[in-house]
Amino acid sequence: MNIYRRKQRWKIFLMITALFIVVGSFWYTSNLTRELAQEERKKVKLWARGMKELTQTRNLDKDYSFILEVIKNNETVPMILTDSNKRMISMRNVEVRENNKEKIDRLIEEMSQQHEPIEISLPQGRQYIFYKDSTLLKRLSFFPVIQLGVVGLFLLISYYAFSTSRKAEQNQVWVGMSKETAHQLGTPTTSLLANLELLRMKLSDQTIVREIEKDINRLEKITERFSKIGSQPTLERQPLYPLLSNAVSYIRSRASSRVQFDLQAPDGKDLTVPLNQSLFEWVIENLLKNAIDSMNGAGTIAIRMFLKNSHVVIDVSDQGKGIPKSKQKTIFRPGYTTKKRGWGLGLSLAKRIVEQYHRGRIYILHSEINKGTTLRVMLKG
Repeated sequence: MNIYRRKQRWKIFLMITALFIVVGSFWYTSNLTRELAQEERKKVKLWARGMKELTQTRNLDKDYSFILEVIKNNETVPMILTDSNKRMISMRNVEVRENNKEKIDRLIEEMSQQHEPIEISLPQGRQYIFYKDSTLLKRLSFFPVIQLGVVGLFLLISYYAFSTSRKAEQNQVWVGMSKETAHQLGTPTTSLLANLELLRMKLSDQTIVREIEKDINRLEKITERFSKIGSQPTLERQPLYPLLSNAVSYIRSRASSRVQFDLQAPDGKDLTVPLNQSLFEWVIENLLKNAIDSMNGAGTIAIRMFLKNSHVVIDVSDQGKGIPKSKQKTIFRPGYTTKKRGWGLGLSLAKRIVEQYHRGRIYILHSEINKGTTLRVMLKG
């Protein structure tokens, strides 16, 4: 079983465990709250019975210690004793002054909505006991919410731990693959440089030599780029327009004649930003290649650079097939590709370089099926 499947199983296990805890907690607390509410009603009824017996008795020699103890021991349930017209006679465990009639009336109404009042039938008329949940019962009713918060926090921490672990593994893969690629490219590039010198001495026509030299320089640049993945590159403030122009020139020389490039920089040719030239050129090249693939090798690619709210913005727009909304959040993930060939690392690399190394942002500004897509890169100016 691979690591991915193991993690998926752990996620499912954690979700089921959390769900079991939440459902079990709600069920148990709900039952406990209901039982406690019943006990409190029994206590109020017992208190009412004691009051009734105490009021009706005429036998002064009878032992009323038990009844008095029942009345005295109610230290938790807030109660108000009223006459048949809901006028307060006495109250217990209520933090309201007896002369504050407005608050007492409001409290009686609140109690009547929460619990049905208990009637006491006396020779001189009827009385009613209004009561509400005790502080203990209120706290218990909030317990499921607290548990839900704890479970939610547990899930959040678990998700963060898994995400951090996954990102760490991805970073190790990125770094390992990049370093190994740089190492593997380094040896043949050095050999090609030596052979180039031999060709330069033997051939009278240097045209082929110059073309080979360009390709070797390109290999050296690619090697340099891969070697920088995994370590924090040095950023230097430099003009952005020449970098964009170089990237466009390189891609234009290798693209079909049916692809047109429109580089626009209104009042922006002097914009400078802190960047690593080698890596950021890679970003632009990847965006341009992706745009060409989207248009199936025919159409216009517009590259627009401008300043917005102290950020330098680069929009790369194509006239391609567009990206469905369901896929717009996945195109920057490693391995995502619509092509039959390739690893699907271009846009993922671009995102890593822009957001991790240059502290910028890259995202889909808008996309419409069969009309095109605009990708936006934002850098701090």
